[in-house]
Amino acid sequence: MRDVLDELARRVEGGEAVGVGTVVATFSSAPRPPGAAMLVGADGAVVGSVSGGCVEGAVYELAREVVASGRPVLQRYGVTDDDAFAVGLTCGGIIDVYVEAVDRASFPQLPEVLAEVRAHRPVAVATVVEHTRWVGRRLVVWPDRTAGDVPSARARDAIADDARGLLAAGRSGTLRYGPDGQRRGEGLAVFVNSFEPPPRLLVFGAIDFAAAVARLGAFLGYRVTVCDARPVFATRSRFPDAAEVVVDWPHRYLRAQADAGEVDGRTVVTVLTHDPKFDVPLLEVALRLGLGYVGAMGSRRTHDDRVRRLREAGLTGDELARLASPIGLDLGARTPEETAVSIAAEIIALRWGGGGERLTRTDGAIHRDG
Repeated sequence: MRDVLDELARRVEGGEAVGVGTVVATFSSAPRPPGAAMLVGADGAVVGSVSGGCVEGAVYELAREVVASGRPVLQRYGVTDDDAFAVGLTCGGIIDVYVEAVDRASFPQLPEVLAEVRAHRPVAVATVVEHTRWVGRRLVVWPDRTAGDVPSARARDAIADDARGLLAAGRSGTLRYGPDGQRRGEGLAVFVNSFEPPPRLLVFGAIDFAAAVARLGAFLGYRVTVCDARPVFATRSRFPDAAEVVVDWPHRYLRAQADAGEVDGRTVVTVLTHDPKFDVPLLEVALRLGLGYVGAMGSRRTHDDRVRRLREAGLTGDELARLASPIGLDLGARTPEETAVSIAAEIIALRWGGGGERLTRTDGAIHRDG
């Protein structure tokens, strides 16, 4: 829902009741993950997507019906023999979509949720999607408090504990309990939409390739920081897509960010400096932090020299094995923009377990759970 949150808040604040469809569960080769959302405004405008086009028409009509009736609906969409292309998923997957009407009365915490997301603070929204009496009830969960209208204390406690676990893992998903929140049993299903802070992409080296990497990283949803020790190159005008442009020695900046708890296992580091006095001290720090990805640009000769220097600095074989160098996949890239695509492709492949091969040469599932 993150990609429609601003528009949803704007319309709700204006007094509008908005139909919202949210993917709450997926099976097989579903095109979009849990949390993907589509809103339908009172004027018929559509923002977002739940399936990449397969069932949007059906969800659109259902959303308008739900707004008119005020009754939320949990609907399953999948391939059917007689109607696959009309309302089914042509990819062969199955998705459960929860469709509700959102307005000021039903979601009074929406402005606060939006403020937390904009401030990069973690918050989760837990919505009851199956129950005999509570469908549509909501619990907003922060690391240290909750707010909402789920009536059972037992259910609130169970949902809050589990939602915090999903939030810490950066995952959205459906939780199931007994009808009063019992840990065992059925009757209560709650979808938790996690708004964890976006992962960070730290780009070291304020060169032309860095501008392309920053642009593509922002497009992929990363909070991008460009860092270089040279103030003449590290300027806001050269990197308009970065959330931050920092003038500092790379290794000093990364060490300070790690000490402050500002990097984690999702953080991506790209080292584009080509200069041993910058990249060797930086990689000494980065390769010991357990980050999601550490890649360094350079020729194979540069790579061999860099690895030799890092070994002399005391890095172990296991630590050096974390280094993606030369950076990127073999796409034959030449321009900064093509190189950025190559780097992004490697990051995506490692994140989701892809092999980086052409799909036409592979068998099995296209989408991986990670």
